[in-house]
Amino acid sequence: MQTTQKNTDFEVKSLDTTSNDEIAMQTKWWHNLKYLIAGIGLGIVFVKGEIISWFRIQEMFRFQSFHMYGVIGSAVIVGAISVWLIKRFKVKTFQGEPITFYPKQFNKGQIFGGLIFGCGWAMTGACPGPLFAQLGTGAGFVIITIISAVAGTWTYGYFREKLPH
Repeated sequence: MQTTQKNTDFEVKSLDTTSNDEIAMQTKWWHNLKYLIAGIGLGIVFVKGEIISWFRIQEMFRFQSFHMYGVIGSAVIVGAISVWLIKRFKVKTFQGEPITFYPKQFNKGQIFGGLIFGCGWAMTGACPGPLFAQLGTGAGFVIITIISAVAGTWTYGYFREKLPH
């Protein structure tokens, strides 16, 4: 008697991708420098745009300033236009593969996850994107938030199969 296991992974496409080990074997170490440069550039933009400022984040959660809402809104608009352009002109990856978008299914876990994420963001004054930029500016206490983010991610990964999706 054969049993089938229900796949609860919402990103099934990722199961078909090349593993990181295979990619690492195919590329030289200096090919990853572009990601380091892009990360440093993004960190500079975050610092100069005051996106990593704890005070700006608190202003946002207290509805005292439009700054962060403007940044987030601009990012959503740029993202929407980018996706539209990718679909319209059938843009391909650097390796020549077509870029495809898969529909996401809504579930109640997204509400709970969003609430947990938002509470953590409000309490720490940091979302995961600018954590390392904050650390780079000398805000050493951010290491606690980084450790907490890694621990939370690890915990979710450990219990993922047991959680209701």
